[in-house]
Amino acid sequence: MLKWFIWLSLFVILLVSPFVGAVNLHISDIFHSTSLSAQIFYDLRLPRVVFAFFAGLILALSGLLFQTLFRNPLMTPYTLGISSGATLGAGIAIKFGLATLFFGIAALSFFGFIGAMVTIFLLLYLSRFLHTSQQTSLLLLGIALSLFYTAALMLVFYLGNPMQNDMLIRFTMGSLSIIGWSSPLLLATVALLLTLAAYAYRFELQLLGLSDESARLKGVESKKITLLLLLLSSVAIGVLVSISGPIGFIGLIVPHIITKIYPQTIEKRILKTALFGGFFLVFCDTITRILPTQSELPIGIITALIGGPFFIYLIITRMK
Repeated sequence: MLKWFIWLSLFVILLVSPFVGAVNLHISDIFHSTSLSAQIFYDLRLPRVVFAFFAGLILALSGLLFQTLFRNPLMTPYTLGISSGATLGAGIAIKFGLATLFFGIAALSFFGFIGAMVTIFLLLYLSRFLHTSQQTSLLLLGIALSLFYTAALMLVFYLGNPMQNDMLIRFTMGSLSIIGWSSPLLLATVALLLTLAAYAYRFELQLLGLSDESARLKGVESKKITLLLLLLSSVAIGVLVSISGPIGFIGLIVPHIITKIYPQTIEKRILKTALFGGFFLVFCDTITRILPTQSELPIGIITALIGGPFFIYLIITRMK
């Protein structure tokens, strides 16, 4: 009963979310195409909710993949520094005032993608020197990379002009404020590919979550599948961060919530984790728009306020 209540509540929030904000909308207003309410609904609110849903899906599913492949409940693209690498790449694009590179590709997206990919290759290379029992060391390496990227980003901030620094500050806080449907459609495509890949390898993930030896004994090409899924996750995170900025802790919180609600094998939790991540980020975004503040809170603040204590809880329970 509790499970159905949670899912129903999140689904209701998804339906209500486009109608709340600085200007409250009514259902009757959105059917007049020339009205201001219809423009706000179809050009701002609805694309934002769709974008938030697929962003949460990518973050939650990437977190599940990283925790499974590295066999560590604290592993996520955020804690391993992949989000920070994408943020640094986007910050460099802002510092040099780059708009587009070629074929209309946004420089922000391209540099964010490069930052994420460089980080994942560094982690994969460094993981070769660690034993299976030393996955905690890989987490520490990710934290060290994240601190290095933060220092480099502060250097970019120090060298930038006031306009660039203002853009950089807003970007690093994370935002789901978008206009139009280009970004939601791009993110939906990336999210769909990631979900299909994870579901296609759901049985292999179950074996990889135990050990590489178990997977190899069953004929699974563990290195190939691990690299493929990590690359797809990193591409998805790079695309997301380049548009919205870093959004932390969703990939950490949601997989553990789903594991508590559904203590099942991983192949049965993939779709549940993806959907719950989408609903959960829409819920967090709705909070940012209904709080009585002078301006809209960045989404990264809300997720950090929720995820920070949860991260501490995970560390304490893991030590016990």
